[in-house]
Amino acid sequence: MTDTTQTTHATHKPRPLIDLLISILLPSLILMKLSGEARLGADGALILALAFPLSWGSFELIKYRKFNFIALLGLLSVLLTGGIGLLKLDNHWLAIKEAAIPGLIGIAVLVSTRTRYPLIRTLLFNKTVLNVDKIHQRLEQGGNTEQFEARLLKATYWLSGTFFFSSAMNYALAKWIVISPSGSEAFNAELGRMNLLSYPMIAIPSMLMLMAIFYYLWRTIHGLTGLKLEEVMAHAEPEQQP
Repeated sequence: MTDTTQTTHATHKPRPLIDLLISILLPSLILMKLSGEARLGADGALILALAFPLSWGSFELIKYRKFNFIALLGLLSVLLTGGIGLLKLDNHWLAIKEAAIPGLIGIAVLVSTRTRYPLIRTLLFNKTVLNVDKIHQRLEQGGNTEQFEARLLKATYWLSGTFFFSSAMNYALAKWIVISPSGSEAFNAELGRMNLLSYPMIAIPSMLMLMAIFYYLWRTIHGLTGLKLEEVMAHAEPEQQP
């Protein structure tokens, strides 16, 4: 049983195109094209659209049996969006919700710096991405561990900044696009348009920021350890012992 679970975890790989299709494109098209009274209606289209990311996120969490704070917040976001639409709450709550999710992650990243398990180690500096053991061994040999931790803390502040950027942009985008009463056909169409625009306007810039942080982390590791990129990546071949 244990071996099977571990094998499943090891073979699980990110599928960004499938995530994009199920979580953004399909729900957005449903909201914009099927919300009319002659089709599914506003409530029916909203329920169907939300079912895709909700089912996919639940499947990922259940199948791989691994707690994922960000995935859990994503599921919560979907449920809150559905609640706002179905209960016909003021659409101002949608803007607050859109800002709250990445904002909470940004706060969690900052708070984690005061704990034994900073979130940057979970997101970037972890054993699935980098050969952490080899890096720490080289840092200790060169007496550079303290300097590395200081730079890792700086990268953590930048990482939290990417989530605060997403929070502000989400709020602005929601206030700009979603202006119709919640629960209406127009509200669903605007919600779908907001989801589509959020990818080029928010997700891509945030991804570029994460790549910049990872590059800074890699340059720090290379500068303090002398290791090449292929030597620090996870699953790199072990060094030959003399």
